[in-house]
Formats: sequence, structure tokens, C-alpha cells
Amino acid sequence: MLERGDRLRMKILAALWLCLGALSAGADTSADARAGADPTVSADAAFMALADDYFDNYYFPTNPTIATTAGIHRYDERLEDYSRAGLERQIRALRGYQQRFEAVGASGLSERVQGDRELLLASIRSSLLTLQTIRPWQKDPNFYSAGIANSAFILMERNFAPVNERLRLVCAREKLMLAALRAARSNLRNPPRIYTEIALEQLPGIVSFYQDDLPTAFSTADDAALVREFTAANARVIAALKDYQSWLTRELLPRSHGEFRLGTTTFRAKLAYDEMVDTPLERLLAIGMADMQRNQAEFARVARELEPDKSAQQVLAELALDYPEPGKLLDSFRATFDGLIAFITDHQIVTVPSTVRPILRETPPFMRATTFASMDTPGPFEPAAQEAYFNVTLPDPSWDARRTAGFMANFNYPVISNVVVHEAYPGHYIQFLWMHRVDDRVRKFVGAATNSEGWAHYCEQMMLDEGYVQPGTGATDGRQSKLLRLGQLQDALLRNARFIVAIKLHTGRMTIDQAIDFFVQQGYQSREIGQVETKRGTSDPTYLYYTLGKLQILKLRSDLQARQGSSFRLKDFHDAFMQQGFPPIKLVRRALLQDGSPTL
Repeated sequence: MLERGDRLRMKILAALWLCLGALSAGADTSADARAGADPTVSADAAFMALADDYFDNYYFPTNPTIATTAGIHRYDERLEDYSRAGLERQIRALRGYQQRFEAVGASGLSERVQGDRELLLASIRSSLLTLQTIRPWQKDPNFYSAGIANSAFILMERNFAPVNERLRLVCAREKLMLAALRAARSNLRNPPRIYTEIALEQLPGIVSFYQDDLPTAFSTADDAALVREFTAANARVIAALKDYQSWLTRELLPRSHGEFRLGTTTFRAKLAYDEMVDTPLERLLAIGMADMQRNQAEFARVARELEPDKSAQQVLAELALDYPEPGKLLDSFRATFDGLIAFITDHQIVTVPSTVRPILRETPPFMRATTFASMDTPGPFEPAAQEAYFNVTLPDPSWDARRTAGFMANFNYPVISNVVVHEAYPGHYIQFLWMHRVDDRVRKFVGAATNSEGWAHYCEQMMLDEGYVQPGTGATDGRQSKLLRLGQLQDALLRNARFIVAIKLHTGRMTIDQAIDFFVQQGYQSREIGQVETKRGTSDPTYLYYTLGKLQILKLRSDLQARQGSSFRLKDFHDAFMQQGFPPIKLVRRALLQDGSPTL
């Protein structure tokens, strides 16, 4: 069990560590081996004991917000240590675990556990790269303000304990937030101007979250002393955030002249560690541009069939005008669920493990500046609060009509259908449901965006390729299917643009203004969307993982189909893919094809 006692855990680890030491030294002296038992079983158990040690004695105690998100509530009173000394302790601990995992001989492990070893080593190397080289703690003011807000939000959003108990935990974390904001002022050194601007854009929503959302969420708390304690602690955090906002404006912004670009070497390393992709960047650019051009050509073809006398851009402009009223946006998303679920079942797309549906809601305030829609699912070990939330960002009521229209262009009806496919059916939400069937602690916690986002993006195209048409439209002439295809292609072109912008922006071959123009001209997005996407790209440097993962999955499916011939079944492929968790496609490919053939 995950929440086992420390004393029992240490006894188990001590016994298994003896076996691990023998294996890493190349000796076969275990009692199981002498008795003729399969040594791989012992090696796997020893490795997983070391993995448990990493999670239980470093990862979750050091990252209490992630622990809460995962459903592990032993650290709910804690907050991340944002101090420089705390960061240095993390680096030392990660280096130690890296050495211990590297000392485990991969050849003695089963194939799946070999993959787990690769996953953990890559994750640790990525963490070290982030702490030592990328340094968001030194360069990104939003790292602190959004980080502490998320720590409170996680306690607020899920009813994993009675309201008074969760409010007590919020108070405990809020008392530590003042030190986090003090650490920010000490740690931040010459950040990129765009990072400081993003933090300032986010801060009003964060302050509003503490002023309005948090008190409202705990309004039913009936412990008077606790409520007074929260009111005082919350007021101190609000005041500290306002001071932080003033400090960013007055002092940090004028001296924000740093570089957000990772540079070629760091970009390659991050891609290798996070996604296990080492394809040369020039080759990746060629692959990305070729896919973008295919999607542009297909968009033009479908647009001509719809409107023979209009250009693709004119058809796109008309498509962008066909959106619901902002106040009915959530209802429009919800209306697509029934048809998608029925199609998945009737056409044998993938096993749907549960009939429980996600809850639609507005995106939390501190996430709105850089995301339009997202899926927020409970952690794999959450014992009580099992709700999954489908977040949709609504236009700000204070915006003028022009800005609102530009924003809503991203939510025209065909795109809404495509977003639901991506986020819920059969995208992220279905993959989340499958994670409950994965009996591997490493793969419940560690994965790759090329898998999770690649799967969701792959589903957008796959569902239409399999014949999905949104029911209830009354369309019989194929017009509805063409509109849905245009919506899917517009989103595909958005991801194509991310692919190119990510590489060029972070290797110094594209400016911010050029990136915005690229989203508009080549990605077929509004300028407002281009601005948001470029902002995101400055701090999410490898967000090429959508298209990258999709192309890897399509190649895997094609190669598996070629091998299996007439026995290939799409549902079997999708179910087998889900059973792997969400590791890099390289590991999924190795499991399904039993070879080391290239993923692209």
C-alpha cells in the first residue's frame, strides 16, 4: 500500500537493498537465485523498492503540492521550500538518486522495469536541468505567485476531507507563503521581460482568487476560531501578493532584460530527457513543416468543397464567426458529450472504463492567461475526491467587443467539438480513467507529454477519420463533416505552429513578433490567439510535443498494422496503448513492436 508506515517500509527496503547491491555489483548471490528462482523477479522488486524510496523519501516530501494532487495527503500541511538553500538541497538529493538508479544494471531487469528505470533517470536528469540550467526560480516571477496559488487551490477544489480539516490545511500552507514570496525577491535575477509581464498579467486573477474564491469555497466551515485564523492568514497573503505585484512593477520590470531562450544545447537536452527524442532539430523542423503543409493543403481542399468561390482564409474567417454566446459556452461543450460517447462505443474505438463524466467549469483564475481549455483529473492515489474537471477559459467581461470576438474565434462550434475530443472523449479523460488499471507506481507518476498530449491530439484526427459527425445537426450533405474537419485542421495547424515556433524561438531563429505572425499566417489563428500562444511558448519551450507525439503514434499504428495485417483491430491497438501508462512513445513502441525501430 502507498500509505504504509515508515518503519515497515524501511524494513522492506533494507531487505531488498541487499539484493539491489548484489545486482549492481554484477553478483548473483541472492537466496532466490541460489534456489533456482527467476532472478529477474528479485531484480525488479529491488528496483521498485528503490523507486519507492525515491518517491516516499524525496519526491513527495519535497513537492507537497504534487503529493496532494496525486492523492497523497501526508504532506498537505507543507509548502515547497522556495529558498536558495532548499533548492540546493534538492539538487544534492537528485544527484544522489541519479547515481543510485544508474548503478542498477538494466540487463537484470524485465523489459517493463527497464523502461521504468529509463523513465526515472530521464525525469531526474530533467529536474536537474531545470534547477541548474533553465532556472525558473531565478528567471520567472510567476513561478512563485502561481505556484503558491496552486498549492491553495488543490486543497480547495477536491473534497478529500471535511471542510474544516481542509481549511486548517489551507491555513498551514498560507502561513508558509510569505516566506515563498520573500524567497522570490531574493532569488529573482534579471528575468526575461515577458516573464515579468506574464506574472503581472496573472496577479490580479491570483489576488481575486484569495479575496473571493477561497473564502467562498470555505464559507460552510463552522469552526469559529479556525475561520478567524484563516481570515487573518488569508489577509496577510493578499497583502503580500499586492506588495509583490508592486515590487514587480516598480523594481523588477525595469530590470527585466534576461533571456528566455533555452539555446540549442539545452533545448536538445530537455527534449531528450522529457520525451526521449534525440532526432536532430533540423530533421524535426523538416518533419514539422511537411506536416503543416499537408494540413494547409487539406484545409484548402475542404474549404473549396464548402465554398468554391472563396479562399481558405475567407472560409476560415466565416468559420471563426460561428461561435456561441460567451454565457452559453460551457453548455455548448457539454452538449457534445452524448454523441462522442455513443460513437466511441458503437465504432469500437477504445474501452471506456467508467460512465462517470467530467465536470465542466470555468478555468481557475491563475491559469487563464496561458490556457483556453484543460482537463483536471484527480491523482492516481486520491482515496475520496474522484471528480474530474473540464476547465474552459471564458472571455473576461471587462473586455471590449473586438477583443472578445477575437478570443471567441477559438471556440467556434467545430473547434468546440474538437476540443472535447482532445480533453475528454477519447482524449485526456479516457487516458486518465485507464491509469487506474495501470499497476505500476512509476508509470502512475512519471510520463511524457508526447504520450498524453500526443494521444489527445491524435484522437482529434482519428475520430474524424473513423467517420464521427456530431449528431443532431440535421446535415445530410456532408457539410457538417467538412466543417468538423476544418475545425480539426485549424487545431492541427495551431499545433504545427507550436512545433515550428518552439524550435525556432528557443534556438534564436525567430523573434516574439515573428512567432505571433507565424501563428496568424501559417497556423491560421487570430492575432489574440497568436499572442497567447507565443507567451506560452516562451516558458513551455517544448510544446511541440502535441504534433510530435501524434506523428509518433500514427507511425506506431501504421507499423503495427503492417505487421499484423488483417488481424489488426483499432480498439485492440488503443487499449494496448493505454495499458502502458503514459511513458515516451519510444517505450510504448518497444513494448508493442518488441524492437528498437525509430519513432519517426
